[in-house]
Amino acid sequence: MLLPQPDGTLARYRQTGDPLIPRAPRRAFTRTAFAAAHLVSDPLADHTPWDGRPAIDWDATLGLRRTLWDQGLHLAEAMDTAQRGMGVDWATARELIARTMAEAKAHPTGPRVACGAGTDHVTPDRLNTEAAILNAWRDQMEVVEAAGGQVILMATRALPALNADRDTYVRVYGKLIEEAAAPVILHWLGPMFDAALAGYWGDRNVDVASDTLLSIIAANPAKIDGIKISLLNRAHEEAFRKRLPAGVKLYTGDDFNYSDLIAGDGTHHSDALLGIFAAIAPAAAQALEALADGDRATYDALLAPTVPLSHEIFCAPTQFYKAGIAFLSWLNGTQPNFTMPGGFQASRGIVHYAEVFRLADRARLLGRPDLAETRMRALLALHGVDQG
Repeated sequence: MLLPQPDGTLARYRQTGDPLIPRAPRRAFTRTAFAAAHLVSDPLADHTPWDGRPAIDWDATLGLRRTLWDQGLHLAEAMDTAQRGMGVDWATARELIARTMAEAKAHPTGPRVACGAGTDHVTPDRLNTEAAILNAWRDQMEVVEAAGGQVILMATRALPALNADRDTYVRVYGKLIEEAAAPVILHWLGPMFDAALAGYWGDRNVDVASDTLLSIIAANPAKIDGIKISLLNRAHEEAFRKRLPAGVKLYTGDDFNYSDLIAGDGTHHSDALLGIFAAIAPAAAQALEALADGDRATYDALLAPTVPLSHEIFCAPTQFYKAGIAFLSWLNGTQPNFTMPGGFQASRGIVHYAEVFRLADRARLLGRPDLAETRMRALLALHGVDQG
């Protein structure tokens, strides 16, 4: 098959044909691992992709989640990977949470599901006070808790929009943490994922912001399960996790350095709450199993080839990474079409998708090679790439 390259030329590529087979784990993991999952669109629904609520293929969306649970992974639901604020509204996210929690309760593995609670159901012009932001967050927390999910306090664009200072963050988060029915997961999403979150925790200096966040955690550690950090900064994460109170997890959201961060340094390690884990589920689950067995060589052999793939999927502009995750799901047959809410699949070009195809194959993540080739050829034809 001829695939386009960054220099504008075409190069012939032949698949390796050695995919990993998804399976249930043979033992419990020693790391908590949440995969953040995307939504599958229904392209046959009569709707306008750029206007109104997205049309969702619920059977495929929930089926995708079952494949993650079957492999021993937990689920981070209705998060950034599900296009919150980038094509998916709160009404859709609320329905997603309800449907997912019903599926999770029926699944034999009893998976954990942590769900994003934010403020995106209220228009920005109405989130103009601390009280308004608090009430909006409470609304979504109540929905998550009523469904039986664990609350992830998603970073909100509303606080940076108010130029909120350190004390505001301390007050707002302190109240939400105290009011939560069970320990929550905090969420620090860097501006490379969402430019509107620059200056989160009240300061653009990451060290100052870290001190504020740590003070929030230290004030009530019993009500905090962990903190997800997505700054793509390995050194910062390693330093930060050393300062956490005992029992509070660092959930890495670093889609560039997850392999080493999860393995740890012998004293500290990160757990996982990652978008890439949904795309690399067989490698991630089987690597975590090997790590639990004390087999670091197999862990590295399975995860190391996924890192270049993740770098490509999360390349700048990073916020478009969801397209690569949906693309791999389509190639692997876990969704029947390559369409996304808001037409988000158009956020990346064919050169990117060709490189994702190559790297996924080398990482043994094209589970159905014939189907993957057939679908890749169809996408190439759509983009006018002649196979000669």
